[in-house]
Amino acid sequence: MLNYFHSLLFTLGRVTLGIASSVGRGALFVASLVPALPYAFTRIDLLVKQVYFSGVLSLPIILTAGLFVGMVLSLQGYNVLVDYNSEEAVGTMTALSLLRELGPVVTALLFAGRAGSALTAEIGLMRSTEQTSALEMMAVDPLKFIFVPRLVGAIIALPMLSVMFTGMGIFGGYLVAVGWLGVDDGAFWSQMHAHVDWKDDVVNGMIKSVAFAVLVSIIALFQGQDAIPTSEGVSRATTRTVVHASLGVLGLDFVLTALMFN
Repeated sequence: MLNYFHSLLFTLGRVTLGIASSVGRGALFVASLVPALPYAFTRIDLLVKQVYFSGVLSLPIILTAGLFVGMVLSLQGYNVLVDYNSEEAVGTMTALSLLRELGPVVTALLFAGRAGSALTAEIGLMRSTEQTSALEMMAVDPLKFIFVPRLVGAIIALPMLSVMFTGMGIFGGYLVAVGWLGVDDGAFWSQMHAHVDWKDDVVNGMIKSVAFAVLVSIIALFQGQDAIPTSEGVSRATTRTVVHASLGVLGLDFVLTALMFN
């Protein structure tokens, strides 16, 4: 029995120290990134390339997911609201759900799975093939040449993807509500226009998108930098990126929602 508790305490201590060490390395990584952020705008070609990689290549999955999420929201909302003779409010429900929560959150989750994992794998492979060491040998700072353009590119791309996701979701809701279920076209848009607020809904949703972009991109880049430079180490780092970024997005969403909507 004593050996069991000794082993349990040893494992718990090792895991705790590992988490504390990882958090410390992450904090140092972020502290080194922040002063280098302005250098992203000195190489516009690298920045545009990263926006294309993170944003444009993610468009198919973002638009497809947005369309179906909006259609499901509209269908489920109609089934609830029709019992109260308020089916005209289905447009408001769809728009508010997408603008406040589902647009930023689902986009960030999809972004973490597609672009975040790719960033981690790319950085991890650069380390395993000693490309970052080669840059340092040529007096090129990897932070400015590799990490900062990818970080700023992701911060630019994710809010734009969130807007496109939300727009496609509202369009999908319109197709189901008006085209299939017979909700009045004018009532759908007028109810939405009357109840969607620019500051409380649109601006707060964009703030969430920017916060999620910072969180996901920093996790992805740090996991790539911190990965063991082997094929197994890179694959584990890629998995950690998706898991940690997804959980981080959900937790941060609760905090931001509590602050924004009191």
